[in-house]
Amino acid sequence: MKITEVRTRVVQWEGQTVPLPPHFCTNPMDLVAFREASMGNFAFHGWVLVEIFTDSGHIGLGNAALSPIVTKTLIDTYLKPLLIGADPWDTEYLWQQMYRRTMAFGRKGVAMTAISAVDIALWDLRCRRANLPLYKLAGGAQRSVALYTTEGGWLHMDTAVLVEDAVAAKERGFGGSKLKVGRRPHEDVVRIAAVREAVGYDFEIFTDANQAFTVDEALRRARLYEPLDIGWFEEPLPADDVDGHVRLSNATTIPVAVGESIYSASHFREYLQRRACSIIQVDVARIGGITPWLKVAHMAECFNIAVAPHFLMELHASLCAAVPNAHWVEYIPQLDPITTQAMKIEGGRAVPSDEPGIGIA
Repeated sequence: MKITEVRTRVVQWEGQTVPLPPHFCTNPMDLVAFREASMGNFAFHGWVLVEIFTDSGHIGLGNAALSPIVTKTLIDTYLKPLLIGADPWDTEYLWQQMYRRTMAFGRKGVAMTAISAVDIALWDLRCRRANLPLYKLAGGAQRSVALYTTEGGWLHMDTAVLVEDAVAAKERGFGGSKLKVGRRPHEDVVRIAAVREAVGYDFEIFTDANQAFTVDEALRRARLYEPLDIGWFEEPLPADDVDGHVRLSNATTIPVAVGESIYSASHFREYLQRRACSIIQVDVARIGGITPWLKVAHMAECFNIAVAPHFLMELHASLCAAVPNAHWVEYIPQLDPITTQAMKIEGGRAVPSDEPGIGIA
């Protein structure tokens, strides 16, 4: 089987959009100046789709959402020439070729997003050729994984709305929900405490700072959050500050979660070796695709560290079911506008697709 063609296209949302409210969530830029539209640089309404065709008639599909126009250009210019004529079963070889071809200007950001989209398409192709769902071809360790929701919990919401959303999530069967933190310290505490009182202690509350704090401020916040039985403290510091995460992890009983903004297995290795975190949130669309995602998940397993990936639930449901140390899937229906079937949920748990492929139509 040989690759005969690689097609990329950008699909853009053309329906109504609603501007993000001020102070939607914290942001690394808040260290410089607290802007009115703090999530403006994270907003997206487009996707790049990658289709890989073969001489056997099998087709693989991948996608990415960050900077879709730039990602498409990078794939067409630098990655497509490496793929034409190649054997799609050689995913490790092709991944290394793509990574090394973009190394001078890549290793993070858009280059890794582009490699991710292609690698996902290659795995989709392999699964379809083998007539197996991804979770089985990649390991088949679990049949379902617990779900928590990030639909609500945003920083601009009033406390009463946070409580209402969390109670509704519990009633829908979710095992937990996430709250953004980054208001004044006492405000964060009041908001978390109100949700905890409403949902009880059989429901997880996760907190997410989106890299907003200095080390000292994160230490201060962690001391305040500890009595509220927080499931984890997500991205408390900028992702490149491994030393700060070591200090924080050693000083708090709250599990520290990282991964959304980490783009390489070697960066995760440093966190794991130095015990700078307790939860790995490796994102398949940013780490370089399924090939390195599985490496990171198994590396975390060797350190007895849990995996709870960031975003892209439709694909992470299958990947989490492939490995034994995946504990949570994050519920955000981000792909609804471009998919034809919903992720399967049973009893508040994500169930991987049994259809051949990666589980996304």
